[in-house]
Amino acid sequence: NYSVSFQQILIFPENAEHWKHCNFFSYLNSDLALYKLFSFSSLFYFAVNFDHFQILRAIGKGSFGKVCIVQKRDTKKMYAMKYMNKQKCIERDEVRNVFRELQIMQGLEHPFLVNLWYSFQDEEDMFMVVDLLLGGDLRYHLQQNVHFNEGTVKLYICELALSLDYLQRYHIIHRDIKPDNILLDEHGHVHITDFNIATIVKGSEKASSMAGTKPYMAPEVFQAFMDGGPGYSYPVDWWSLGITAYELLRGWRPYEIHSATPIDEILNMFKIERVHYSSAWCKGMIALLKKLLTKDPECRLSSLADIQSSPYLADVNWDAVLEKAVTPGFVPNKGRLNCDPTFELEEMILESKPLHKKKKRLAKNKSKDGAKETCPLNVHLQQCLETVRKEFIIFNREKLRRQHDQSEQTSSMDSRASLQSHEKLQDGRNNNLLGHGCTRGCSS
Repeated sequence: NYSVSFQQILIFPENAEHWKHCNFFSYLNSDLALYKLFSFSSLFYFAVNFDHFQILRAIGKGSFGKVCIVQKRDTKKMYAMKYMNKQKCIERDEVRNVFRELQIMQGLEHPFLVNLWYSFQDEEDMFMVVDLLLGGDLRYHLQQNVHFNEGTVKLYICELALSLDYLQRYHIIHRDIKPDNILLDEHGHVHITDFNIATIVKGSEKASSMAGTKPYMAPEVFQAFMDGGPGYSYPVDWWSLGITAYELLRGWRPYEIHSATPIDEILNMFKIERVHYSSAWCKGMIALLKKLLTKDPECRLSSLADIQSSPYLADVNWDAVLEKAVTPGFVPNKGRLNCDPTFELEEMILESKPLHKKKKRLAKNKSKDGAKETCPLNVHLQQCLETVRKEFIIFNREKLRRQHDQSEQTSSMDSRASLQSHEKLQDGRNNNLLGHGCTRGCSS
């Protein structure tokens, strides 16, 4: 699991006059050189490409790209494929976020995360192929007026606590836990997605930049931004979990905060407003939510051990939860696609470069003999595109698993061969002793 310091990535200014003075990517971390050596030496063995997938339909839009359902042609397995236009990412200074998400996701695999399977690129786009979860996100179901009962939300809290604990062990703060970024599988289990603003902290390090979605951001994130506070760490994700759980139960959030709400107004809200809990909720759930929504991060429930110590969760079989052996109270409708159908129309009608026409478009571009524009803007954009092409990380979890299994099989065979060799050697020694007989003249 190679760590890349993305603080060393320098994104060029919007002013094109300054592009030539910018080092688009300045990686000063020696670990990356090792990773790149591994990536490029394994390029032909590990790489997949657009042709390996059949495009089925568009299902959504992420922060930096669009998402469609695909089927891998050789295995017939279904996935979700997120694709991000390179030029747009460069123009919007979003390359760093895409690379950060790739860096983080390649090292993770957990039952309650949306896991990365493949990453590859072509001339136009960067692609991430991930687990396909057709149950829809929790925001969609809230908009469909789904009522989540306490038992369902209790299980969600447990499943999300296990995934947050896993991220914490890898020093990752997600920073954007909210209903929009929690997807359901066909059985109703939750999975965290969207790591494009996640960050990695080590030891006692703190994050300080203001990142996230305002209604779900913890008080210490705003404080760090406003008055240069001590920064923040893993407890911010547990605050977001508390806000999300409250919203699922009640249908609205505990604080009236929106994206346009000024930060000083938000901080004042945290000081003077009290959270109102429904009298219909059981005391255990209320006590748990209060501890998740404690304003002081030092006193907030912010670890799996903290959650497991809650009396409300004393009856939870955590092993069964991890194995998805506990049936959720809400199961998405299998007879429908749990997403906004307009995504498909947008891709087919409004998109200027639709994915289903990519092959023809790229082939046409390659056949053109016309010279490229030579204006400074185009030259420097081409340089940036070339840098993205060179630095992009190719990933193939399927091949890595196969390689790991083969390595384990080889290791097991070597161990058995070594044991057999040792046994033969021992038998030979015993026979040798018997052949020489007793040195005192006794019969064998």
